[in-house]
Amino acid sequence: MPEHTLKRFDEELERLSATISEMGGLAESQLAQSLVALRERDTEAAEKVIAEDARVDALDVAVQEQTVKLLALRQPMAVDLRVILSSIKIAAALERIADYAKNTAKRSIVLTQGTAPVAAVNGIDRLGRLVRTALKDVLDAFAHGDVAKAHDVWQRDEEIDQVYTGLFRELLTYMMEDPRTITACTHLLFMAKNIERAGDHVTNIAELVAFRQTGHGFDEARPKGSAAMYVAGGAP
Repeated sequence: MPEHTLKRFDEELERLSATISEMGGLAESQLAQSLVALRERDTEAAEKVIAEDARVDALDVAVQEQTVKLLALRQPMAVDLRVILSSIKIAAALERIADYAKNTAKRSIVLTQGTAPVAAVNGIDRLGRLVRTALKDVLDAFAHGDVAKAHDVWQRDEEIDQVYTGLFRELLTYMMEDPRTITACTHLLFMAKNIERAGDHVTNIAELVAFRQTGHGFDEARPKGSAAMYVAGGAP
């Protein structure tokens, strides 16, 4: 392949990575603002999160278009092929994270119309901060091809699951003790699940960072901290 063609190919790969980084930054901001909307009962912040989702979707489309073009015109092999294929999956994960942030923001608007247990709201905020930190770190790992940092993020999924499990039980307790909290706690349960699922997608991105660099994910089974919810006697 001529040198000028190789240079153009490298530039196209860099542009693809830049698009994903931009998308990741937006997804992180969406998640952070959805937590602000919940914590501060800020309807304006929630509406901004909802409106900004279209930008993330547009970047996802751009990634798809760039990857199709690269596959069709460059016929990449080995590392370059891994970079392109993983880019499609990373963009899809980021798009889902932004969707979960949007859904969380929508429910925060509903919660401004009633009273939710303060401790439970604080628990959702803590869970969201854990996921947001993990997302920030995995985006840094992506930008620098840092497999060790990606592995560290991957291992944190267990802590996120444990916090989610604790919230699940706490919210059910509120509902059983005071039926007046059922509506608010139901919304909080959905919000907690949205954020926990966003954390799962962060973990998927960590595995894809490893795949880009090494050709495979992590050898050990993914640690899960919520398994007790699905076995006899585990759920409240």
